[in-house]
Amino acid sequence: MILRHIKYFLAVAEYQSFTQAAASLYVSQPALSQQIKQLEEGLCATLFDRSGRRVTLTDAGDVYARYAHRALQDLEEGRRAIHDVQDLSRGALRIAITPTFTTYLLGPLIKAFHTRYPSLTLSVQEMSQEQMEKQILDDEFDVGIAFENVQSADIDTQILLIETLALVVSKHHPLAKQMAIDLPTLNAQSLVLLSREFATREQIEHYCRQHDIAPNVLMEANSLSAVIEMVRHTQLTTLLPSNIAHNYDELVAITLAPSLLQRTAVLLQRKGAYQSAATNAFVALAHEVCSNTVESNALFFK
Repeated sequence: MILRHIKYFLAVAEYQSFTQAAASLYVSQPALSQQIKQLEEGLCATLFDRSGRRVTLTDAGDVYARYAHRALQDLEEGRRAIHDVQDLSRGALRIAITPTFTTYLLGPLIKAFHTRYPSLTLSVQEMSQEQMEKQILDDEFDVGIAFENVQSADIDTQILLIETLALVVSKHHPLAKQMAIDLPTLNAQSLVLLSREFATREQIEHYCRQHDIAPNVLMEANSLSAVIEMVRHTQLTTLLPSNIAHNYDELVAITLAPSLLQRTAVLLQRKGAYQSAATNAFVALAHEVCSNTVESNALFFK
């Protein structure tokens, strides 16, 4: 059995078609079929049910697919380990991040990382936490930055910082000069919020249920920049991390009292994943940057 057999097998399992799998692999269909036949003979098991319109996995094939996928992950990690240079003179890192952190945390973190390790290449993608967890488990990212309510038991987390959300208003809003507001005042607000695909929206709604309040949500958007623009140009308010408001002269962050709306930001990694030198360096630097930021009160208040 050789690596080609495994790749061919997984392609057929994915496309449920020898024709489509062969096209994706740039091989002829007869050649692909022959390789799968050799694999089945070597395993003494039928891996595919070919009787229907679509090719489907047999019970044996379903079991084998899980191990084949894991084997390819391990081999890819081995390839990266061979090319991992411990002195960090070269290397690559794949990072996923949820949208709210992109606005205020990503810039300082990447600046510090690039200054210290200028030869390392970075790939950064913004996405929802649900998508991030799936792709981390599929070994498509080395590190994620999201929230502590991780769904998968196969993902390890490290606490990065405690983030405080505040009522964010335009500097021309009647409440703009307030240092803090109470829950009845929050309940009377007309809000623009991120849509429900964002973890932030779920956390806000949980906070409101917990305190038995129901502010009027007049608008929602699936973009953080859109929410910010709506607040800048209207009398609507929003609930966002206070540190985001600090980056805009036109916005003011007002503390919620007496009960703060807080959440814990964490680093996500797949359990048992290979830890490259670049990954270890990034994780250490992330803790360092966030620790320094907290001490200087530059990113969030308590």
